[in-house]
Amino acid sequence: MIIFVKLLLAHLVGDFLLQPTLWVLDKESKKQKSIYLYIHTILHGVLAWILVGEIRFGWFALLLALLHGFIDFLKLYFQKTETKRNWFVADQILHLLSIVVVITIYKKLTVDFDVFNDTFWILITGIIFLTKPTSILIRNIISIWTPESKSEGDNSLQNAGNYIGILERLFVFCFIITAHFEAIGFLLAAKSIFRFGDLKEAKDRKLTEYVLIGTLLSFGIALLVGLLVNKFH
Repeated sequence: MIIFVKLLLAHLVGDFLLQPTLWVLDKESKKQKSIYLYIHTILHGVLAWILVGEIRFGWFALLLALLHGFIDFLKLYFQKTETKRNWFVADQILHLLSIVVVITIYKKLTVDFDVFNDTFWILITGIIFLTKPTSILIRNIISIWTPESKSEGDNSLQNAGNYIGILERLFVFCFIITAHFEAIGFLLAAKSIFRFGDLKEAKDRKLTEYVLIGTLLSFGIALLVGLLVNKFH
């Protein structure tokens, strides 16, 4: 485990602390012709080797550096202005996977498929259900009460309400399965405080009731799923 922490630290230092904006801009404009792409790649290998602190890790540090450079090359070559955010996420996920692969080879680890037991599948099913499926379910349930002011254009972020709902349900789910029920009250209170100003200014009873129904449904479903997972896992 500690070797993963060290390589993760090397990645964070190399990718964020020791990569000036100048390097990033130069790589984006020149791609594989940028000298900074290769300096960045070498830097990752050196950091990984130094932080692991084992001579025999040298070749694996080189492998990790090459994988890092190749992943960065793919991102620079294929990303566009409108896909930068997606490529940033994909880039970081691939870097983490490359660290796991190198550690697996270095330590000659074997995959333990026992982790994919009944508890794993129950947890995954609960988590997936609380994301988009529950959002669609709630939206359909309360669609008959959608107030007119809700359908008009406003200044809210695109899909913000959907993502907030998903995050709050996942938080509640985590609190339930870890037996931190008191935290659910703090979460509900925090959301109520942030929404109070909007609802007060709206002066629309239908909108207030609409939001309350959606919130209570969201929290209620998360509570129910969390309790069911606790019961059956």
